[in-house]
Amino acid sequence: MDVNYPLEVCATAFPKPANLNDTVKKCYSCELCDYSSNRKSDVKLHMRKHTGEKPFSCQVCGSAFSSTSSLKVHVRTHTGEKPYSCEVCGSLFSDYSCLKIHLRSHTGEKPYSCGTCGSSFSAPSSLKTHLRIHSGEKPYTCKICGSSFAQNAGLKLHLLRHTVNKPYPCDVCGSFFKRITNLKQHKRTHTGEKPFCCEVCGCSFSKKAHVQRHMRVHTGEKPFTCEVCGSAFSTTSYLKVHIRTHTGEKPYNCEMCNSSFSDRSHLRRHIRTHTGEKPYSCEVCAARFSRKYSLKAHMQTHV
Repeated sequence: MDVNYPLEVCATAFPKPANLNDTVKKCYSCELCDYSSNRKSDVKLHMRKHTGEKPFSCQVCGSAFSSTSSLKVHVRTHTGEKPYSCEVCGSLFSDYSCLKIHLRSHTGEKPYSCGTCGSSFSAPSSLKTHLRIHSGEKPYTCKICGSSFAQNAGLKLHLLRHTVNKPYPCDVCGSFFKRITNLKQHKRTHTGEKPFCCEVCGCSFSKKAHVQRHMRVHTGEKPFTCEVCGSAFSTTSYLKVHIRTHTGEKPYNCEMCNSSFSDRSHLRRHIRTHTGEKPYSCEVCAARFSRKYSLKAHMQTHV
């Protein structure tokens, strides 16, 4: 006579206890979504995503977390500990998952793809941010003026405008300015207007000061000198960035993967590896690129 052994988790019946034991390992499921695991503790931990329960608190800043492992990773932001090292470039990370994502910058692996446009990304968070381009979702809202942003980094940058006396807002992006002349100059970044031209090569600029700085390309003038090594630069900003090669300072941090940079432009360029943004397009064939020099190299294929 056949005897059925019912499985308490999913009510499936089995002819032998061995079959029951083998299957029980993979039958713990979340009642609210499709998540399942062969460990009951995993489902219990997962349920906190639905309940919002965060029973583990940081003794330094009070931040709360749903698991002890998440708390452990967070504590490293206070201690500065970064135990995971990249064997390729030596970059250090506080979380192993961040190291795994970083390694894809070396391998070129981008396993997360956008179903709308086909763009691919190395991290799921980058794909999530990218999808907002298609959906128009802007979940980060300024409580002061109501401006909304697709990324938390955009909101943080925007909030700085409210902390100082800058009464003139841009109606396009929400940036604030101290003087109306600064606002007018800024708006040219949206309109593309460049009324100031170089008399030597015809390059045009949105600000007069940029023309004066550009002229040093033709004159070769480099009035700003590094006191450490004697290198000379055409602008104070180039000198400031260069000095960081001596100090090792990297004040610009990526919120997605913890990489740090000495120059803000390098951070902006790096962020495109997460968002998939390609702002430089070929006027001949419409191919798009994330870096200007990549576009220049591509243009040679049309010559």
